Amino acid sequence: MTTEIRLAFAHPSERAAATAPRGPLDRISVRDHVVEVEIGAFQAERGTTQRVCFNVVVEVEPLTGPIDDDVDRILSYDRVTEAIEHELADERLNLLETLAERIAERILLEPQAIRAFVRVEKLDRGPGALGVEIVRARTQTAHGPLVEDDRPHPRLVYLSNAAVASQNLSGWLDQLEQGDCPLVLCVGAPDLPTPRTGHRMTQRRIDLLAIEQNAWVLAARDPRCVVVETRTELDWAMKHGQISVWAPSKIVLDAVDGPTAQPGDGVALATWFATSFAAKEMLVIGAALPADASADSGLPLRAASVGQQTL
Repeated sequence: MTTEIRLAFAHPSERAAATAPRGPLDRISVRDHVVEVEIGAFQAERGTTQRVCFNVVVEVEPLTGPIDDDVDRILSYDRVTEAIEHELADERLNLLETLAERIAERILLEPQAIRAFVRVEKLDRGPGALGVEIVRARTQTAHGPLVEDDRPHPRLVYLSNAAVASQNLSGWLDQLEQGDCPLVLCVGAPDLPTPRTGHRMTQRRIDLLAIEQNAWVLAARDPRCVVVETRTELDWAMKHGQISVWAPSKIVLDAVDGPTAQPGDGVALATWFATSFAAKEMLVIGAALPADASADSGLPLRAASVGQQTL
């Protein structure tokens, strides 16, 4: 077996040693770290967890001078496992490639880190371990220092079906657009019967899709309203002054700590969404506020009637 082939299947620590670009570097490693997590693009992988194994090697600059047994001078193993835990908790992912990339990027934000070798494997999807391995260097990372909360804080407005149909809709949007923060609109299900399956997971999908149908109805009422379904779309829209209408399926289904509210309770679901995105405030037009929602979420809430032109 050639060296190249052997290294392809070797532990990341061997690859790190063989490919060091400028002499030997110090390395720390986390081996065979197994976590139960929900991940995967296939429908059979939703609603269930599977074992995922992480092997990570981080190359660091050798320390100058005595270490003095001082933990603050070294890159701790905890920073590696914390990077894994943070990315697993951030959102549900479909691809191991995405997870590995994000873990490597987070590790490389550490000032001591030079290169990161990340191998991620599913242990329960086949006869053996199925996975990916990536190598990233600090010079390959495109972003600057880690900022935990760099999103704008939107104003979220929930519109009842009567509010969506109201002749005041355009006037409300005119007023709300004048604010100093992005505007995100939420709706509930339309006033039409939805199919009933008697099965929890499939019914949840159907109910979320019913809300998305209503989101498109709202978008048809005013050309300023654009339906968005992903975090990436929403982040872009908030930074560019677009009025967004939330289509909830993907964000709800991909959430690690998803909402306890059922899709049939549109205001409660919108409150969860507003809290998840650190909304500045939430306005409910044409529907009742959920009991104690402000106290539970810490979110400023207020309500307006459908006939109210001035908000």
